[in-house]
Order: sequence, then C-alpha cells, then structure tokens
Amino acid sequence: MTVLKNVQFSKLIKAEGRLREFNFRKSNGIAGPVYHIDVSDDRGNRYYINMQLEDNAWTVQEKNLPPWIQEAVVQFHPAIIEQEG
Repeated sequence: MTVLKNVQFSKLIKAEGRLREFNFRKSNGIAGPVYHIDVSDDRGNRYYINMQLEDNAWTVQEKNLPPWIQEAVVQFHPAIIEQEG
C-alpha cells in the first residue's frame, strides 16, 4: 500500500521590494505531482500559480503573471526542494 504524504507550507519570499507570504500545497495527480501556490497583492487580490515537475525541475504553468510574481518564481524551486528534503 502506497502512502502519499500531504505537503502544505508557507514561505516568505521577497518580491517587489518586500516580503510576501506564498502558500504551497502539493497534490498528486495522474500526470504527476503538482504544487498549487497562492499569494495576495497589496489590494488583497489573490493569484494562483501551478507548478509541475518537468525534467527534475519545478516549472510554472501560467503565463502573463504580474512582474512581481515573475521576479519571485526563481525562488519557488529551491523552497520546494528545501521543504521536501
């Protein structure tokens, strides 16, 4: 019997000159593991990002993200590796 571990964590990542809280949640789908990430902007608008494991690297699936999120994306993979390690 295979046990799938539920992974959920928050990470403070500097984006747009200040720390923002990014919430990570892992789900195991048919196509493999996926991380769902959410963060809010200064006005309280929530952004949702999906990351999928491709060639041993976590990559963002969404296009046209705000520049401050694009700036923070490079820090997502190390945050995931740190949590899973």
